[in-house]
Amino acid sequence: MPAIDLTRLRKQAARLADFFFVPDEFIRHLHEMLDFYVDRSRRQPPAIAPSAELPFYHTPDVILKQIEQEIHRPAADYPDAALELADRLWDAGYLETRRLAAFLLGQLPPDEGRLLARLTAWTQQTHDPLLQAQLLDQGLRRMRKESPEQFLELIAQWLQPERRRFWSNGLQAAISAVSDPSFTNLPPLLRLLEPIVKAAPAQLQTEIEDFVLGLYKLSPTETLYFLRQVLATSGDPMTAITFRRISPSFPAELKEGIRELIRSRPLSES
Repeated sequence: MPAIDLTRLRKQAARLADFFFVPDEFIRHLHEMLDFYVDRSRRQPPAIAPSAELPFYHTPDVILKQIEQEIHRPAADYPDAALELADRLWDAGYLETRRLAAFLLGQLPPDEGRLLARLTAWTQQTHDPLLQAQLLDQGLRRMRKESPEQFLELIAQWLQPERRRFWSNGLQAAISAVSDPSFTNLPPLLRLLEPIVKAAPAQLQTEIEDFVLGLYKLSPTETLYFLRQVLATSGDPMTAITFRRISPSFPAELKEGIRELIRSRPLSES
Protein backbone atom coordinates (compact mmCIF):
# COMPACT_ATOMS: atom_id res chain seq x y z
CA MET A 1 0.00 0.00 0.00
CA PRO A 2 1.39 3.43 -0.88
CA ALA A 3 1.87 5.96 1.89
CA ILE A 4 -1.35 7.88 2.40
CA ASP A 5 -0.97 11.41 1.06
CA LEU A 6 -3.91 13.24 2.65
CA THR A 7 -4.06 15.88 -0.08
CA ARG A 8 -4.24 13.19 -2.72
CA LEU A 9 -6.78 11.21 -0.70
CA ARG A 10 -9.08 14.23 -0.40
CA LYS A 11 -8.93 14.76 -4.15
CA GLN A 12 -9.69 11.09 -4.82
CA ALA A 13 -12.64 11.13 -2.42
CA ALA A 14 -13.97 14.37 -3.89
CA ARG A 15 -13.79 12.91 -7.41
CA LEU A 16 -15.59 9.80 -6.19
CA ALA A 17 -18.34 11.98 -4.71
CA ASP A 18 -18.88 13.50 -8.17
CA PHE A 19 -20.49 10.16 -9.11
CA PHE A 20 -22.90 10.17 -6.16
CA PHE A 21 -25.91 10.29 -8.49
CA VAL A 22 -24.52 7.61 -10.83
CA PRO A 23 -24.29 4.47 -8.67
CA ASP A 24 -22.63 2.25 -11.29
CA GLU A 25 -19.82 4.75 -11.82
CA PHE A 26 -19.54 5.45 -8.10
CA ILE A 27 -19.03 1.76 -7.34
CA ARG A 28 -16.57 1.29 -10.20
CA HIS A 29 -14.44 4.23 -9.05
CA LEU A 30 -14.79 3.12 -5.43
CA HIS A 31 -13.29 -0.28 -6.24
CA GLU A 32 -10.43 1.42 -8.09
CA MET A 33 -9.78 3.67 -5.10
CA LEU A 34 -9.92 0.82 -2.59
CA ASP A 35 -7.62 -1.28 -4.76
CA PHE A 36 -5.14 1.62 -4.90
CA TYR A 37 -4.75 1.47 -1.12
CA VAL A 38 -4.39 -2.31 -0.83
CA ASP A 39 -1.36 -3.40 1.18
CA ARG A 40 -0.02 -5.92 -1.33
CA SER A 41 2.72 -7.04 1.04
CA ARG A 42 0.03 -8.56 3.25
CA ARG A 43 -2.38 -10.14 0.82
CA GLN A 44 -3.75 -10.32 -2.69
CA PRO A 45 -7.22 -8.79 -3.10
CA PRO A 46 -9.90 -9.61 -2.48
CA ALA A 47 -9.39 -11.31 0.85
CA ILE A 48 -12.30 -12.80 2.76
CA ALA A 49 -13.28 -11.33 6.10
CA PRO A 50 -13.41 -14.45 8.35
CA SER A 51 -16.44 -13.38 10.37
CA ALA A 52 -18.32 -11.75 7.53
CA GLU A 53 -17.56 -14.23 4.75
CA LEU A 54 -17.35 -11.17 2.49
CA PRO A 55 -14.54 -10.08 0.19
CA PHE A 56 -12.77 -7.03 1.56
CA TYR A 57 -9.82 -4.77 0.80
CA HIS A 58 -8.54 -4.35 4.37
CA THR A 59 -8.79 -0.61 3.77
CA PRO A 60 -7.41 1.73 6.45
CA ASP A 61 -10.22 3.53 8.27
CA VAL A 62 -8.94 6.91 7.11
CA ILE A 63 -9.92 6.03 3.51
CA LEU A 64 -13.57 5.31 4.29
CA LYS A 65 -13.75 8.25 6.71
CA GLN A 66 -12.63 10.61 3.96
CA ILE A 67 -15.18 9.16 1.54
CA GLU A 68 -17.91 9.55 4.18
CA GLN A 69 -16.91 13.16 4.67
CA GLU A 70 -17.33 13.86 0.97
CA ILE A 71 -20.69 12.13 0.54
CA HIS A 72 -22.24 13.32 3.80
CA ARG A 73 -23.72 16.51 2.37
CA PRO A 74 -25.31 15.14 -0.82
CA ALA A 75 -26.66 12.18 1.18
CA ALA A 76 -28.38 14.50 3.66
CA ASP A 77 -29.72 16.77 0.91
CA TYR A 78 -30.90 14.03 -1.47
CA PRO A 79 -32.25 11.08 0.56
CA ASP A 80 -33.73 9.26 -2.44
CA ALA A 81 -30.36 9.25 -4.20
CA ALA A 82 -28.64 8.26 -0.95
CA LEU A 83 -30.97 5.29 -0.54
CA GLU A 84 -30.45 4.20 -4.14
CA LEU A 85 -26.68 4.34 -3.72
CA ALA A 86 -26.89 2.55 -0.36
CA ASP A 87 -28.84 -0.29 -1.98
CA ARG A 88 -26.26 -0.67 -4.71
CA LEU A 89 -23.37 -0.54 -2.26
CA TRP A 90 -24.97 -3.22 -0.09
CA ASP A 91 -25.60 -5.44 -3.11
CA ALA A 92 -21.97 -5.01 -4.21
CA GLY A 93 -21.20 -7.42 -1.38
CA TYR A 94 -17.84 -6.17 -0.09
CA LEU A 95 -17.21 -5.33 3.54
CA GLU A 96 -16.20 -1.78 2.63
CA THR A 97 -19.19 -1.20 0.36
CA ARG A 98 -21.54 -2.42 3.07
CA ARG A 99 -19.91 -0.17 5.64
CA LEU A 100 -20.56 2.79 3.34
CA ALA A 101 -24.14 1.60 2.85
CA ALA A 102 -24.60 1.67 6.63
CA PHE A 103 -23.19 5.19 6.73
CA LEU A 104 -25.63 6.36 4.06
CA LEU A 105 -28.61 4.95 5.97
CA GLY A 106 -27.60 7.14 8.89
CA GLN A 107 -27.95 10.25 6.73
CA LEU A 108 -31.63 9.57 5.98
CA PRO A 109 -34.37 11.47 7.83
CA PRO A 110 -35.73 9.58 10.87
CA ASP A 111 -39.21 9.48 9.33
CA GLU A 112 -37.99 7.75 6.18
CA GLY A 113 -39.95 4.48 6.28
CA ARG A 114 -37.56 2.73 3.93
CA LEU A 115 -34.76 3.21 6.46
CA LEU A 116 -36.30 0.71 8.89
CA ALA A 117 -37.06 -1.72 6.08
CA ARG A 118 -33.40 -1.73 5.06
CA LEU A 119 -32.13 -2.05 8.62
CA THR A 120 -34.45 -4.95 9.36
CA ALA A 121 -33.51 -6.80 6.18
CA TRP A 122 -29.79 -6.10 6.24
CA THR A 123 -29.23 -7.02 9.88
CA GLN A 124 -30.79 -10.40 9.09
CA GLN A 125 -28.50 -10.85 6.08
CA THR A 126 -25.17 -10.42 7.86
CA HIS A 127 -23.46 -12.81 10.26
CA ASP A 128 -20.63 -10.39 11.04
CA PRO A 129 -21.31 -8.92 14.51
CA LEU A 130 -19.12 -5.88 13.80
CA LEU A 131 -20.96 -5.05 10.58
CA GLN A 132 -24.31 -5.60 12.29
CA ALA A 133 -23.27 -3.28 15.11
CA GLN A 134 -22.20 -0.64 12.60
CA LEU A 135 -25.52 -0.90 10.79
CA LEU A 136 -27.43 -0.26 14.00
CA ASP A 137 -25.07 2.46 15.19
CA GLN A 138 -24.61 4.48 12.01
CA GLY A 139 -27.95 3.57 10.44
CA LEU A 140 -29.87 4.96 13.43
CA ARG A 141 -27.62 7.95 14.09
CA ARG A 142 -30.08 10.66 13.05
CA MET A 143 -33.07 8.94 14.63
CA ARG A 144 -31.21 8.56 17.92
CA LYS A 145 -30.34 12.27 18.00
CA GLU A 146 -33.32 13.90 16.29
CA SER A 147 -36.20 11.61 17.24
CA PRO A 148 -35.34 9.79 20.49
CA GLU A 149 -38.94 8.77 21.15
CA GLN A 150 -39.12 7.07 17.76
CA PHE A 151 -35.77 5.43 18.49
CA LEU A 152 -37.09 4.00 21.77
CA GLU A 153 -40.27 2.81 20.08
CA LEU A 154 -38.19 0.93 17.51
CA ILE A 155 -36.18 -0.77 20.26
CA ALA A 156 -39.44 -1.68 22.01
CA GLN A 157 -40.69 -3.33 18.82
CA TRP A 158 -37.48 -5.33 18.42
CA LEU A 159 -37.57 -6.48 22.04
CA GLN A 160 -41.09 -7.91 21.95
CA PRO A 161 -41.12 -11.41 23.53
CA GLU A 162 -42.35 -13.01 20.31
CA ARG A 163 -39.59 -11.41 18.22
CA ARG A 164 -36.56 -13.11 19.75
CA ARG A 165 -34.58 -13.06 16.51
CA PHE A 166 -34.62 -9.25 16.71
CA TRP A 167 -33.49 -9.02 20.33
CA SER A 168 -29.91 -8.68 19.17
CA ASN A 169 -30.93 -5.62 17.12
CA GLY A 170 -32.52 -4.04 20.17
CA LEU A 171 -29.47 -4.68 22.33
CA GLN A 172 -27.05 -3.40 19.70
CA ALA A 173 -29.09 -0.23 19.27
CA ALA A 174 -29.08 0.20 23.06
CA ILE A 175 -25.29 -0.26 23.15
CA SER A 176 -24.95 2.57 20.61
CA ALA A 177 -27.24 4.75 22.72
CA VAL A 178 -25.31 4.33 25.99
CA SER A 179 -22.05 4.87 24.08
CA ASP A 180 -23.34 8.26 22.92
CA PRO A 181 -22.70 10.94 25.59
CA SER A 182 -25.49 13.08 24.10
CA PHE A 183 -28.14 10.40 24.68
CA THR A 184 -30.42 11.57 27.51
CA ASN A 185 -33.30 9.07 27.53
CA LEU A 186 -31.63 6.56 29.80
CA PRO A 187 -34.50 5.66 32.23
CA PRO A 188 -36.99 4.62 29.50
CA LEU A 189 -34.23 2.73 27.68
CA LEU A 190 -33.43 0.75 30.82
CA ARG A 191 -37.08 -0.08 31.34
CA LEU A 192 -37.18 -1.56 27.85
CA LEU A 193 -33.99 -3.57 28.41
CA GLU A 194 -34.81 -4.97 31.85
CA PRO A 195 -36.90 -7.99 30.71
CA ILE A 196 -34.26 -9.03 28.17
CA VAL A 197 -31.40 -8.70 30.64
CA LYS A 198 -33.41 -10.75 33.14
CA ALA A 199 -34.00 -13.44 30.52
CA ALA A 200 -30.24 -13.46 29.82
CA PRO A 201 -30.38 -15.72 26.73
CA ALA A 202 -27.07 -17.48 26.23
CA GLN A 203 -26.71 -16.35 22.63
CA LEU A 204 -26.86 -12.69 23.74
CA GLN A 205 -24.42 -12.80 26.64
CA THR A 206 -21.78 -10.87 24.68
CA GLU A 207 -24.27 -8.11 23.84
CA ILE A 208 -25.44 -7.95 27.48
CA GLU A 209 -21.83 -7.68 28.61
CA ASP A 210 -21.13 -4.88 26.13
CA PHE A 211 -24.29 -3.05 27.15
CA VAL A 212 -23.43 -3.18 30.86
CA LEU A 213 -19.87 -1.98 30.20
CA GLY A 214 -21.14 0.89 28.05
CA LEU A 215 -23.76 1.81 30.62
CA TYR A 216 -21.20 1.76 33.43
CA LYS A 217 -18.91 4.08 31.49
CA LEU A 218 -21.83 6.46 31.01
CA SER A 219 -23.20 6.27 34.58
CA PRO A 220 -21.77 3.95 37.25
CA THR A 221 -24.54 4.87 39.71
CA GLU A 222 -27.32 4.15 37.22
CA THR A 223 -25.68 0.86 36.27
CA LEU A 224 -25.51 -0.45 39.83
CA TYR A 225 -29.10 0.58 40.47
CA PHE A 226 -30.27 -1.09 37.24
CA LEU A 227 -28.46 -4.36 37.95
CA ARG A 228 -29.72 -4.38 41.53
CA GLN A 229 -33.26 -4.21 40.15
CA VAL A 230 -32.56 -6.93 37.60
CA LEU A 231 -30.92 -9.38 39.99
CA ALA A 232 -33.28 -8.74 42.88
CA THR A 233 -36.48 -9.22 40.89
CA SER A 234 -35.53 -11.89 38.39
CA GLY A 235 -37.10 -15.28 39.01
CA ASP A 236 -34.81 -16.94 36.47
CA PRO A 237 -31.65 -18.51 37.99
CA MET A 238 -29.89 -18.02 34.63
CA THR A 239 -29.82 -14.27 35.25
CA ALA A 240 -27.44 -14.59 38.19
CA ILE A 241 -25.45 -17.34 36.43
CA THR A 242 -24.97 -15.13 33.37
CA PHE A 243 -23.75 -12.19 35.43
CA ARG A 244 -21.36 -14.37 37.38
CA ARG A 245 -19.94 -15.60 34.07
CA ILE A 246 -19.50 -12.19 32.46
CA SER A 247 -18.48 -10.21 35.57
CA PRO A 248 -14.70 -10.88 35.25
CA SER A 249 -14.58 -8.28 32.45
CA PHE A 250 -16.23 -5.60 34.62
CA PRO A 251 -14.48 -2.81 36.56
CA ALA A 252 -13.67 -3.70 40.16
CA GLU A 253 -16.48 -1.69 41.80
CA LEU A 254 -19.10 -3.09 39.44
CA LYS A 255 -17.74 -6.61 39.80
CA GLU A 256 -17.88 -6.43 43.57
CA GLY A 257 -21.39 -4.97 43.51
CA ILE A 258 -22.61 -7.88 41.39
CA ARG A 259 -20.91 -10.39 43.67
CA GLU A 260 -22.71 -8.91 46.66
CA LEU A 261 -26.03 -9.18 44.88
CA ILE A 262 -25.65 -12.80 43.82
CA ARG A 263 -23.66 -14.11 46.78
CA SER A 264 -26.74 -15.01 48.77
CA ARG A 265 -28.36 -16.87 45.87
CA PRO A 266 -27.60 -20.59 45.49
CA LEU A 267 -26.30 -21.18 41.97
CA SER A 268 -25.73 -24.37 40.07
CA GLU A 269 -23.93 -24.52 36.76
CA SER A 270 -25.68 -26.44 34.09
